[in-house]
Amino acid sequence: MYDNAIGIFDSGLGGLTAVKELVKVLPHENIIYFGDTARVPYGNRSKKTIVRYAEQDADFLLSKGVKMIIAACGTVSSVAVNLKDQLPVPFTGVVAPTALAASNATKNGRVGVIGTSATVNSGSYKNELLRLNKSISVFQQDCPLFVSLVENSFISPDDDIVKLTVERYLQGLKEQQIDTLILGCTHFPIIAKAISNYLGPEVTLIDSGRETALYAASLLEKNKLLNRSTDQGCCRYYVSDTVEDFRRTAEIFLGKTVGNEVSHINLEHAFVH
Repeated sequence: MYDNAIGIFDSGLGGLTAVKELVKVLPHENIIYFGDTARVPYGNRSKKTIVRYAEQDADFLLSKGVKMIIAACGTVSSVAVNLKDQLPVPFTGVVAPTALAASNATKNGRVGVIGTSATVNSGSYKNELLRLNKSISVFQQDCPLFVSLVENSFISPDDDIVKLTVERYLQGLKEQQIDTLILGCTHFPIIAKAISNYLGPEVTLIDSGRETALYAASLLEKNKLLNRSTDQGCCRYYVSDTVEDFRRTAEIFLGKTVGNEVSHINLEHAFVH
């Protein structure tokens, strides 16, 4: 089973930042990514709907024989908290490993969290940070327009629209004198430069994709599931909406073309329930 693929899912494209980091950390692993692009975004859905979608996404990956599942989605990780207990393979979301990294990074105990509305409203990062260290002060801000900026290729730190949106959302966090900021949505690392430019070099940005990839590696090692091959792993992508749109936007996240590695799946036939 060690040579089976790692399964990763997200509501759309943001989880590709986790794929990019996972390839760096575990270059010999095979990866299957599912982006539920037909139903994106999850961030403004009800809890019941998010949980149902997450279960269906995991079912699809299990049908591909994956050895581990990663919910590379801040919204799912924050809302579908019981998914781990339903799966026959190791699982991680992005909240726990990211919160741990932020807790270790902060010097003044003032940590900011940005994410989708569902992620922020769930309080998942705040609760996990306080569980790790009750003395930490947590300041949260939902930034729903960041997702739209990234998916529409507004990503340059010099773009006036990007700069104004960053300032509008993060002014309050800057005034709180945070020294650490959790990028609680996997879209957000794409505009990390613009965020860092506004907040200044004294604020450490915590990339949820990177931290989740590192944690996934440790979880695979713990379960003796690391791929023993020395060959470069391969990535396969599945989407529930148009392949062409995914191919075009995926280049922003991955920094490379995905070509024929993308397939469309029919939701009605792919999911168990």
